[in-house]
Amino acid sequence: MFGFQGAGRPETVARKRGYMKDAQRRWPFLTNFDASTIRNPLQLVSMVKDRSGKPRAEAQADVEAWIAGKTF
Repeated sequence: MFGFQGAGRPETVARKRGYMKDAQRRWPFLTNFDASTIRNPLQLVSMVKDRSGKPRAEAQADVEAWIAGKTF
């Protein structure tokens, strides 16, 4: 998801870095390392649930709302 694999196009890398920073503003407990290890929305939901103490359904709705309209 946020992790950069191989030699991505500069536009893709810049977009993902922007998304990562946006996610860290929304969920301040995400470290750079955390964000760089997240590969899919399910992992982000799990991290938001565990770190925020929210129920899974609430964390999933929060992540889905944030993801809407983004291209990873």
